[in-house]
Amino acid sequence: MKTIRQSFSVEYSFPVFFARDVLGSDDSPLAELLSGHGEERVKVLTVIDAQVVAAYPSLLEKLSRFAEKHRGRVSFILPPFIMRGGEICKTQPQEVERIHALVEKHGLCRHSFILAIGGGAVLDAAGFAAATAHRGVRLIRMPTTTLAQNDAGVGVKNGINAFGRKNFTGSFAPPFAVINDFDFLDCLPPRELRAGISEAVKVALIRDRAFFDFLHYARERLAHFEPQAMERMVTRCAELHLEHIATGGDPFEFGSSRPLDFGHWSAHKLEDLTGGEIRHGEAVAIGIALDALYSFHQRLIGEIELRRILDTLEGIGFQLYHLALNWIDVPAALREFREHLGGELSIPLLNGIGAKVDHHEIDADLYRRCIGTLEERQQRMETTHAKRQLSSKDSGDPRYLLS
Repeated sequence: MKTIRQSFSVEYSFPVFFARDVLGSDDSPLAELLSGHGEERVKVLTVIDAQVVAAYPSLLEKLSRFAEKHRGRVSFILPPFIMRGGEICKTQPQEVERIHALVEKHGLCRHSFILAIGGGAVLDAAGFAAATAHRGVRLIRMPTTTLAQNDAGVGVKNGINAFGRKNFTGSFAPPFAVINDFDFLDCLPPRELRAGISEAVKVALIRDRAFFDFLHYARERLAHFEPQAMERMVTRCAELHLEHIATGGDPFEFGSSRPLDFGHWSAHKLEDLTGGEIRHGEAVAIGIALDALYSFHQRLIGEIELRRILDTLEGIGFQLYHLALNWIDVPAALREFREHLGGELSIPLLNGIGAKVDHHEIDADLYRRCIGTLEERQQRMETTHAKRQLSSKDSGDPRYLLS
């Protein structure tokens, strides 16, 4: 028998920009990216989240002006493809198929670009389409949500849902570039703005205690979406995710350990069980609280640390319990999580604040008790709130009259 073992390495590098008014400024990083590679009239197919178009009515006009301004070097395919936003674009295959059809129709090649503008779901689906057309068309992501700018949009994963599983079909394909335009955050409703902050709490808890301290002390500013605090949160969170990809030793997840999935095994199940009623970031906040409680009972963090974690999440505005938690079949959900990872079960837990440790043996009954603790905590908070409202009403407190 003869064996030839092949071995090679490929270096990946891509920039992540943080800016404002990317489509309108004279020194736009997008213009530099598209016109700086020597090709004649490089082709660009733009894919835009329909929810972004609705929230940002001037976007299409700005894109048209940008295309006209740079038409000497860049050939934009207009009108852009408006793609359904949210999980539906990942659950139903039509959008990916239509992007493939547009790539073929307009003669895009591996040196052409797909510019994806939208939330995390649209970036996932458009990224999968880009990675699989011609085995890889250059992808530029322009994330438009907090969650996409600090997490989903800066990584190397793409995917769509199948067989009732999130991201069952997907690819690892680094983008050509990522452009975070903070102007998009100004168009988001409060619920969407808040949802993405949970990923910052997550990555701070497992990688950067100083960043967690900032999130804890800035929780009221973040609850009111103060721009300076939000931009610092997005930038540092994205930086930590990029550091993990570069230095974690497993960027394409060949192993079983996925540290950035802290709080995620239950979050994915909550999204499935509620049919997307719970946003991903909201589910992650609940998952963080659940895994923090489990870490506490495993004596990996102390009571003061646990209180700071819960206070930070609730101070930002997250609810840490949902009825669907009681619907989770914990052993079955853990099995599904292990199957998705491959190899042995590996759940990241806290090892103090700012560090993590992987656990391979999980006590399902203890997780059920932790769920019960979150439910009791929520009930106590609701009872306290109701008593305060009643007291305000009885005393004629004008704050009650305005509520």
